[in-house]
Amino acid sequence: MIEIAVASGKGGVGKSTLAASLLIILKDRGWNVIGVDADADAPNLHLILGIDKWDNVTPFSDSKVAEIIDEKCIKCGECIKACPHGAIYIDDRGRYIVNQVYCEGCVTCKLVCPVKDAITYHKVDTGIIREGYTEYGFKIISARLRPGRPNSGKIVTEEKERARQYIEKDGILVVDSAAGIGCQVISSLAGANMTILITEPTPAGFSDLKRIHKLTRHFMQPTALVINKYDTNQELTNEIIEYAKKWHIDLLGMIPYDDAIPYSMARMKPVIIEYPDSESSKAIKEIALKVDNILRNWTKWMVEYRPKKPEPYKPILIKPKET
Repeated sequence: MIEIAVASGKGGVGKSTLAASLLIILKDRGWNVIGVDADADAPNLHLILGIDKWDNVTPFSDSKVAEIIDEKCIKCGECIKACPHGAIYIDDRGRYIVNQVYCEGCVTCKLVCPVKDAITYHKVDTGIIREGYTEYGFKIISARLRPGRPNSGKIVTEEKERARQYIEKDGILVVDSAAGIGCQVISSLAGANMTILITEPTPAGFSDLKRIHKLTRHFMQPTALVINKYDTNQELTNEIIEYAKKWHIDLLGMIPYDDAIPYSMARMKPVIIEYPDSESSKAIKEIALKVDNILRNWTKWMVEYRPKKPEPYKPILIKPKET
């Protein structure tokens, strides 16, 4: 099995459009494929692939929230002062109440509470994991977090584990990552055999490309690059191409700006299906065929583009200002 992560660092640059098209074309090329929508906060891969109902929906529970037992509470206020999320308040009857949305189960309140067992914890649903078949002959797995719930990385890990159980040894798992470099994205990249980075020629797009690329170097993953809407800023596109050459990133191709893409999304269809003769579809098909060729010559490509040594990712910590 080969796992491909499609990532960008920045939102709205075309990850889901590319992932959906890859799944369809690789399926047509004879590969056994499965898709994972790893953006549990804003999943949309199923929208592009036209899924409006799910075959299986299961709750995912990996969070705990606090509850204050009123009969044992002495109303000392220590929990309110200590809670880092401002999740505890006093209601109009003088009871200490935990806001279930704000609480992240960090147990700080329990640690400072002077009364034993006055604060307990219980599990809550983090979100749901959904499974469904597309009309194109393959399954996708998608998740959705409940509002205010943490652990997005864990729910993505669970999605991928389920996908791996379904896929065969010679199958292809395509992971549509979330934007940014947070927990969800780290879980998306962890265990992937290659990462396809997609960007656009804007200052934000280029900056976020560098951030996500640094994360792939942390995992020592071979990377490829797709530049979307390349013709909107040729000067910056050239800078991105030079960056790819410098870091030995395989440039798979460039997609022109094309109104066919948002029109196809509005119709809940991949652009390669709804507008197969559009310029963007032609470019995406060429990119997918290059990916197909990479998969058929996997060892050679992986050895050529895999980083020679790991580069540990060191996040920048910004301390709060003193008041």
